[in-house]
Amino acid sequence: MSHRAAKAALGVTAGLAIAVAGSTPASASSWDLWGENQICIQHPHSYWTYFVAAIVGDWSSTVHITVEDLPPGAVLTQADALPPGSNHTRPNGSTTLNGWVTVEFAPLPIGVYTAQMTATDGTQTLSDPITIRVKERCP
Repeated sequence: MSHRAAKAALGVTAGLAIAVAGSTPASASSWDLWGENQICIQHPHSYWTYFVAAIVGDWSSTVHITVEDLPPGAVLTQADALPPGSNHTRPNGSTTLNGWVTVEFAPLPIGVYTAQMTATDGTQTLSDPITIRVKERCP
């Protein structure tokens, strides 16, 4: 192979490598939902609260966060939408809480209820359970 042909082949190979490395599909997001919410509501009172989430990783589309499967009489009053971005853990393992959902609960019978915090970017949907305990007394 001549010196000129080798340079041309090297140039084409390098160009392909750059093109492949630089072409990330719009849906190539890598994120996770960290929720782990639980609350105690004292019977027979109504209650207002917020649930928090951390969307951790990188996302290229808006991530919508909501709470589903709420007990009867509960009303979702505000839910977050996170624009494309990223959130990564720190060296100590902590991360920024970047998602909030507020809910108002009507008085509920004593018992344990399970709702679902859900996050979706339109391609990926993740859920995390929320435990809601209704008791005579909460710690």
